[in-house]
Amino acid sequence: MTTAKRRARVRAPELTGRGWLNTGGKDIRLADLRGKITLLDFWTFCCINCLHVLDELRPLEAEFADVLVTVGVHSPKFAHEADPVALAAAVERYEVHHPVLDDPELVTWQAYAVKAWPTLVLVDPEGYVVHVAAGEGHVEALRRVLTELVAEHTAKGTLHRGDGLYVPPEAAATELRFPAKAIVTPGQTLLVADSARHSLAELAAGGETLLRRIGSGVRGRADGAAGVASFSEPAGLSLLPAEVAERVGYDVVVADTVNHLLRGVRLSDGFVSTVAGTGEQWRDGETDGVATEIDLTSPWDVAWWEPAGGVVIALAGNHTIGLFDPVADTVSRFAGTTVEGLRDGDAAEAFFAQTSGLAVDPARERLWLADSETSALRYLAYDNGVLTVRTVIGTGLFDFGHRDGPAGQALLQHPLGVAVLPDGSIAVADTYNGALRRYDPESGQVSTLAGELAEPSGAVVLDGEVVVVASAAHRLERPVPPGVAAKLVSGAAQQVRRPPSELAAGPVELAVVFVPPPGQKLDERYGPSTRLEVTASPPELLLEGAGVGTDLVRRLVIAPDVPSGVLHVVAQAASCDEGVEHPACRLSRQDWGVPVQIRTAAPVRLALVMGGMDESGV
Repeated sequence: MTTAKRRARVRAPELTGRGWLNTGGKDIRLADLRGKITLLDFWTFCCINCLHVLDELRPLEAEFADVLVTVGVHSPKFAHEADPVALAAAVERYEVHHPVLDDPELVTWQAYAVKAWPTLVLVDPEGYVVHVAAGEGHVEALRRVLTELVAEHTAKGTLHRGDGLYVPPEAAATELRFPAKAIVTPGQTLLVADSARHSLAELAAGGETLLRRIGSGVRGRADGAAGVASFSEPAGLSLLPAEVAERVGYDVVVADTVNHLLRGVRLSDGFVSTVAGTGEQWRDGETDGVATEIDLTSPWDVAWWEPAGGVVIALAGNHTIGLFDPVADTVSRFAGTTVEGLRDGDAAEAFFAQTSGLAVDPARERLWLADSETSALRYLAYDNGVLTVRTVIGTGLFDFGHRDGPAGQALLQHPLGVAVLPDGSIAVADTYNGALRRYDPESGQVSTLAGELAEPSGAVVLDGEVVVVASAAHRLERPVPPGVAAKLVSGAAQQVRRPPSELAAGPVELAVVFVPPPGQKLDERYGPSTRLEVTASPPELLLEGAGVGTDLVRRLVIAPDVPSGVLHVVAQAASCDEGVEHPACRLSRQDWGVPVQIRTAAPVRLALVMGGMDESGV
């Protein structure tokens, strides 16, 4: 299919929001971008897929630096993400080196009819939308479309080369920069994952004096001595049992998040080695095998759990839980299906949503989980030998808040950390509420221990005292003085502000739009090249159409007596180069959690763009 046939002539809507970052204070309009190819990246900083795309785009931005302007359109999911101070911190934390439009009311999001985070939209030098892609893994498709656009508009004389509009902010100077997690070492020091410094910092027990740094501080993935080794936004840390550490030759396992690796650290001299992962992000395929031969995806936290016999991995990038056995040198899928959501029961069939915090409860033989995207506190446990998952706080992908009381009614907002306190209760780093929360398993009550914390992302207990990783404050804090009682917060429930899609009850058509990149075709050499999986929350929303199939268009039947819900859609398509002897093939994959409201006289078709353009344009 030619490029001309692939493109709908749709004029790009104006970029409208509250303000701009990374522009030196200047507002940008589409007219300022005329003559350049513009890539709009609709993102929100809670979304792991959006963070993946930021990293995927870096080489593309460098390759087309003189013709391409990337603009991040930040369209928040959670209330905290609408805070301009929090957004500015996120832009620094994740090293976003292009202009960012602050779109807290989702005005530009709605103007471009976006339905998923992340979504990428290419606008040509004349101001027309020419390509849309949802999800991650689209870099090669974008490269091909960009190459065609450069050739076309160079010939037309409508392409202007030159510098972009990015103006870097002033660099900050603090000892720690956006620390993520911390653990207590056998020597009673604090080992901190200093994520934006791309290293580990060992601090004295007071939490302020830097004893040493492990890692060069430059983003990378080199193994070796403490001053030579490198990380990329490390997060979770876990001590190995002494007998295991002696056998494998390292003491600490590090979730090296952006490198998609687990690293081993020998505390005696700070030597770093790669112990699991290939450095490539898992897209599809094997999940079990030799540890360094299996792809991982954004490991966010790790914890040695004795009942599992290994290090449990919170694989935030594909909403699953992995297991690393350092002695056997293996990695395996431990729980989850890759569908993002909240579903309890048998761990193999459970849904998770960007699990970002783990804590072992040896007394109850539970592994507690902070499931950030569902604002949930959950746990794994063996029930008559079967690994199961249970939720104690949280209801789903689109409900959050700050409310204490009975756990069934309590609300969190995007928690990233969890810890077991000396009295057996559970501390939750309630990140986007800026609070440290407490859940009492005996009474089932939730309370607030401390507030006014700057994005707490982890907690650890040292000498009976809670040490909180206050990530956006760039330090460790002890916010709960001895003798201070918990307080109750009766805050209101909130919901994600993303507009739901309206659908009619009865038969509707779900269509996932995918057009292979220029020079490629669907790969049908070994059978169907596409796959579509559909589920719903609640399950009663779908009378027909749930399940797995190979057609990207499916007839659904929506229940008339369920007023609203979420459609979980996972699609993938394999495409290969045309006309070459040894074609390169790529797998495109995207999952959507689409909130829907059932209305009379509503649309009977839901189109989700995975790659290309819908017949109706944007």
